[in-house]
Amino acid sequence: MSEEDCKRDDDAKLRQAFALFSATSEKLAGTYLELQAQIARLTSELAAANGELARRERLSALGEMAAQVAHQLRTPLATALLYTGHLARPQLGDADRIRFADKSLSRLRYLERLIQDMLLFVKGARLTPEAFPLRPLLDELAQTLEPHAAQRKVHLELPAPGAEITLAGDRQAIAGALINLLENALQATPEGGRVSLTVGGQGSPFAAFQVEDSGAGIPEAARERLFEPFFSTRGEGSGLGLAIVRQVAQAHGGWVDWAPREGGGSRFTLYLPFAGSEVAQASFNGSNHG
Repeated sequence: MSEEDCKRDDDAKLRQAFALFSATSEKLAGTYLELQAQIARLTSELAAANGELARRERLSALGEMAAQVAHQLRTPLATALLYTGHLARPQLGDADRIRFADKSLSRLRYLERLIQDMLLFVKGARLTPEAFPLRPLLDELAQTLEPHAAQRKVHLELPAPGAEITLAGDRQAIAGALINLLENALQATPEGGRVSLTVGGQGSPFAAFQVEDSGAGIPEAARERLFEPFFSTRGEGSGLGLAIVRQVAQAHGGWVDWAPREGGGSRFTLYLPFAGSEVAQASFNGSNHG
């Protein structure tokens, strides 16, 4: 690559880094505003409901979030600022400039994902219910996750269900819950390992989405806290992924559980209602009146 091409590439990466930094900063400000509004609304609801337990727990979780937001975002934001600060040094060589631009983009993308998780958790699982076929959803999961699996050199197995399988609920929320489970499994699985998704439950009111990985499994001390907000067994992460999965499951009248996989690794099972079931109808009615 010529010197002129390198400079053009540097300039493009710098523009991309600063544009992403600006967009991420705006999302961060929006997160704080959304959090404040939710706490105020839930405080009012809690007083009106005379200490209703579910809202008390929700308010407690949001209070914890308010205390945790700065802690969760401080490190990636500070790192991104450090890297972008290096980019302004006039004596920086082309190779170092590209390296710092790449690192800045990586930290900003991570920060963006943290903010998205926090916004989703703060807003809660607000359902837009519908009946929808499962096959297109699984096709989307494959398009989203197969490049990630290939990069990590992990074998990803997704099912090819019959076209007659139809779910009931908020399609976007369900897709997000399944992506969270599969991404967690991929991150827990070493190179050469295997992650699979199977769908069962035919003949019952619930579809059972079973995600298995061949990773190291969950330490016994962490098992009771798996679905707590902000709890994570990884060094990096929002600690909200599994909490969001549980939130989505409960909003649909379902649930999620964990078990050790025979031979090592983990098995998470997400239970969601099939279209036409009484559970699905109850969820539809609940969201229409909630």
